[in-house]
Amino acid sequence: MKKIAILTSGGDAPGMNAAIRAVVRTALHNGLEVMGVERGYAGLISGELHPMDRRSVSDIIQRGGTVLRTARCNEFKTEEGREKGAKILKAYGVDALVVIGGDGSFTGAKLLSKLGVKTVGLPGTIDNDLAYTDYTIGFDTALNTVLDAINKLRDTSTSHERVSVVEIMGRNCGDLALYAGLAGGAESIVVPEKGFDKDELCKTILEGKVKGKMHNLILVAEGVGGAEELASYVEEVTGIEARATILGHIQRGGSPSASDRVLASKLGHRAVEVLLEGKTARVIGIRNNQVIDVDIDEALAIERKFDEKLYDIATEISS
Repeated sequence: MKKIAILTSGGDAPGMNAAIRAVVRTALHNGLEVMGVERGYAGLISGELHPMDRRSVSDIIQRGGTVLRTARCNEFKTEEGREKGAKILKAYGVDALVVIGGDGSFTGAKLLSKLGVKTVGLPGTIDNDLAYTDYTIGFDTALNTVLDAINKLRDTSTSHERVSVVEIMGRNCGDLALYAGLAGGAESIVVPEKGFDKDELCKTILEGKVKGKMHNLILVAEGVGGAEELASYVEEVTGIEARATILGHIQRGGSPSASDRVLASKLGHRAVEVLLEGKTARVIGIRNNQVIDVDIDEALAIERKFDEKLYDIATEISS
């Protein structure tokens, strides 16, 4: 193997740049050439590849987003699109491709591997929804962004003695809401993995008011949605002023935390090692604080398990 390429795909996540840096510099250290692919699979199909050296990744470890940029690509979902991407990699003399992204990006890498392209994936998503790894790159930073926001919302909610309903990202995975709710002392955490009763929630709020509680912080995961509707319902039923806040894409931005920078560096380094070992169609992750590599098919087939114990802890100590 003489040359590898790297791309970022799907939603961006803090720490992607740290991963790019680790991959590029580890590859160069081992005598490999590196090509950067702009705009994910869309850029691959359109031939947006350029050489990368140590200088290409200087001063990016602290930056959020991705210097390679990212884009959605419907054409790559077709067999013709993937074949075109594989041919372009061959034309550039690329022997292997490192893909940083989520489950959709990994599926693309898996399909490319079936066309003879050696691939390895790194879990770059704030959602923490990849079951094979304990944590994904970007989750910790997004969590701290949410925590900072709800700390501020708690201040104003207390001042006005109101209910604050906050919608958190994560698609159908409630990890961001759960971890932020526990760390931020939320009174209620609503996640897709657990059902909830609006009237029971209102009852809890009213009981808290009787006990002298001056505010309520309710976190609603994106997969449940409807923060504005829930706030309106709570206000109508309880008579307590309620406001909805949808944090949105602010959760994707910002300088990555130390944890995400270290995780991204470790996983990026291992990705190159895996390719040098001759492996393909693998994804890198962290489990029990140990860096692992897993077959892509196996990784995507693992059913994600919700942390029931953590949810119970958050519920028990919320009141």
